[in-house]
Amino acid sequence: MSAKLTALNDRHLACGAKMVDFAGYRMPIQYGSMLEEHMAVRRKGGVFDVSHMGEFFVEGPDAEAFLDSVTVNNVASLAHGQVQYSALPTPEGGIVDDLLVHRIDDTHFLLVVNASNRDKDWAWLNQHKSGNVTLTDRSDEYSLLAVQGREAYQLVLELADQDLSDLPYYWFRMGSLRGIPLILARTGYTGERGFELYVKNEQAVALWDILLPEMEQRGMGPVGLGARDSLRLEMKFALYGNDIDGNTSTLEADLGWITKLKKGRDFLGRDLLLRQKAAGLTRRLMGFEMTGRGIARHGQACYLDGMRVGTVTSGGHSPVLGKAIGMAYLDLPHDKLGLEFQVDLNGKRSAARVAGTPFVELDVPCR
Repeated sequence: MSAKLTALNDRHLACGAKMVDFAGYRMPIQYGSMLEEHMAVRRKGGVFDVSHMGEFFVEGPDAEAFLDSVTVNNVASLAHGQVQYSALPTPEGGIVDDLLVHRIDDTHFLLVVNASNRDKDWAWLNQHKSGNVTLTDRSDEYSLLAVQGREAYQLVLELADQDLSDLPYYWFRMGSLRGIPLILARTGYTGERGFELYVKNEQAVALWDILLPEMEQRGMGPVGLGARDSLRLEMKFALYGNDIDGNTSTLEADLGWITKLKKGRDFLGRDLLLRQKAAGLTRRLMGFEMTGRGIARHGQACYLDGMRVGTVTSGGHSPVLGKAIGMAYLDLPHDKLGLEFQVDLNGKRSAARVAGTPFVELDVPCR
């Protein structure tokens, strides 16, 4: 089956994008140099087409209770217009997907899920649906532009038809930009200040044609998925399929901060997570930097004193730091900052050490 095209496919080709098949879509991996695109976002900003993400709407009198039963975070704590990072857990304590939960009002929510997991997530939610709840998959109706970086953030403030200057991190509003209706969310996957703009497909090109010339006048431009991956790695943001999956728990993935186990809450996998917490973790997702030569890649083994003590989940070059960094599940107690170990790089072991995260301290943090 051929890959789907986003509403902006022709615009990407006109910008000289290198297109690749990703999660069932034809997506821009880069427009020029991935290094330059990465640094442009860190210095000023850029715009990403991430229209492959899935958008599910959940509504009904029991929508809050249903979502609270299938996610690890506390949906009941969300105010109108607030966003929450969360995960769909399995009864065995693994992760079906990580996602964003947006509360529109008392009975209406928007879930944003990973493109590669859209069909799986949809089946999972329907399998576990309870109460008076309606689920609607509107992924094929929406395009999503991530406008990220300090100057890109300011640009959206200037172009929006309402005052967004008081919109906090992880909140959203229904609004418009130059007359185009949008959902404007103060979220992103880069660590920089910015917005994620949800727009109906039929108006996506018009939005792009407003944003791009304004950005180019300010020394910004489009950014591909290649730089998106290196940007998220510098922040130690988990990537599903690499750093988290059905065999990792949120506690092991260093996502205890979104895992609300308080008394009175009951959700899929809660009992297993409680037992895991009580017994003590045996591994944890940690950041590391290479002190020897080479770049660590997903699946490579970590060794200490000749014994295997972990597995790399993500690795790459940090353009800001000028060094190779990565993430790995390390057996406890080998999760101490500064601990030196080795990574098996295709048969040759190279030195690494556990590092603090995020790897990069930003001058203008997203908050």
